[in-house]
Amino acid sequence: MSANSFGKYFNITSFGESHGDALGVIIQGCPAGVDFNTEILNEMLFRRRPGSSKAVSGRDEKDQPKVLSGVFEGKTLGTPIAIQVLNQDARSKDYDKLKNRPRPGHADDVWQEKFGHRDHRGGGRSSGRETIARVMGGAVARMLMENRYPEMKIISKPVKIGPLENPEEKEIIEFLTQAKAEGQSYGGVGEVIIQNPPKSLGQPVFHKLKADLTSAIMGIGATTGIEIGEGFRAASAKGTEFHSDEKVYGGIRGGISTGEAIQFRVAFKPTSSVLDVAKQGRHDPCIVLRALVVLESMAWLVLADHDQWKQLDKV
Repeated sequence: MSANSFGKYFNITSFGESHGDALGVIIQGCPAGVDFNTEILNEMLFRRRPGSSKAVSGRDEKDQPKVLSGVFEGKTLGTPIAIQVLNQDARSKDYDKLKNRPRPGHADDVWQEKFGHRDHRGGGRSSGRETIARVMGGAVARMLMENRYPEMKIISKPVKIGPLENPEEKEIIEFLTQAKAEGQSYGGVGEVIIQNPPKSLGQPVFHKLKADLTSAIMGIGATTGIEIGEGFRAASAKGTEFHSDEKVYGGIRGGISTGEAIQFRVAFKPTSSVLDVAKQGRHDPCIVLRALVVLESMAWLVLADHDQWKQLDKV
């Protein structure tokens, strides 16, 4: 299986399966001398981990990272950084009945058809648990970017959970706890805002910033669409009105960052495990809550990659 790497100048390679011994990431292209902030790494992994509330998967993984290489005395060495997380609470027997019974909407059958042999336990690498690697890589990308641009931040929030619009946390927990009890699942929308990004990221023809950002986001499992800035509203807008406010572009114009806030929204489909499968296993009734930090991580990776690329654009 190929295509397990992402990025050109700041690059990650993801490895591991949902019910294997461990998952991890190898990061290449991070310069030497970047302060390695373990608090950032732990905080981002905690936001992604299951078992954190009644509204998400009950799989009780601590997701404590172990840095294997590339860091010494609290700083990056400029060499490949390898980080792994052990799987400690897999219940593979929950998937015995699913080995030859693909879930509607899941990758079970298409992976089997494509490769002829797969790890069906927990979905193998088609599981959302694979995103651990993206979050660890994104955490290191964040360390690099915050080192260079201290004012920069990425924030995210759920703007739609099933029928709930702009829901409060308590409302989300109650709604999804009930959904879990019923074996039901829902889709949703997450919003990401990149505050104070650097200017001039992105290439003007191929590898526009919006193109690479879209590719990164749509490569996350269960995503069904992304809208940057005003997105589809532009299709019905009048030019003299639409172009009167720079915010409509979402911080990217001509494929290049303008320095204004970059804003995008991402739609997710309902989780594939429903009814008896959901009740007997440990599945998220809505992927959005734990996916927000994955969206942030992919954004950090794209920005770090293009920032490294930017260094080559001028003498």
